[in-house]
Amino acid sequence: MPPLSTIGGIGRSVSLMPETPSARFRARILDAFPPHAARLGWTDAAFNAAVAEAGLSEGEAALACPKGVADLFDAFAARADEAMLAGLEDLDLPNMRIRDKVRAAVQLRLEAQAGYKEAARAMTRALARPDRAPEAARLVWRTADHIWKALGDTSTDENFYTKRATLSGVLASTYARWFSDQSADHEATWAFLDARIENVMQFEKFKAKLKPIGERMQDAVGIAARFRYR
Repeated sequence: MPPLSTIGGIGRSVSLMPETPSARFRARILDAFPPHAARLGWTDAAFNAAVAEAGLSEGEAALACPKGVADLFDAFAARADEAMLAGLEDLDLPNMRIRDKVRAAVQLRLEAQAGYKEAARAMTRALARPDRAPEAARLVWRTADHIWKALGDTSTDENFYTKRATLSGVLASTYARWFSDQSADHEATWAFLDARIENVMQFEKFKAKLKPIGERMQDAVGIAARFRYR
């Protein structure tokens, strides 16, 4: 599958955040932040350098990001989600297989950050701290939720949670492969992604085969119980 970066770029947005003064200041900081994060890590030093480059005062920076650099976790992820959703709008989703839809969504998400790969790596390292595990889980779950909703998922039962949990795992593992990928156009990453999706599809087929067996077992237990307890 050819690169999808021309379908949805980081400059296009499906607004997921309100356009307030704080949001505008945060966007300016985020515009300047990636090169500093790539050099200094996801740190206060990188945040302060981005604030200075954006020409913001200390008060404006505090309004934009009350928690400092920690607030940029959400903003950086949301910007990539926006680009991904914009790219999905350009695809003929109704005529695509589910595996191809998921593949395209994950690829778009990674390609939205291709120009900021080192900053994304720095964010992943920063979120690997045990005390930040809830934030890391929330952000990857949110991306998975955006994808399923964009693909038309309307489930409300346990499938709602299993779909998002499974896709969260695919996203996390594919990002890990992407960070170490030195192949042309990240071909190794896309091959890895295809393999992960195939694993999921095979597992879903296996579960579908088990369901009738489970139903028959329940019927057998019910019949036995009626004999035992009349």
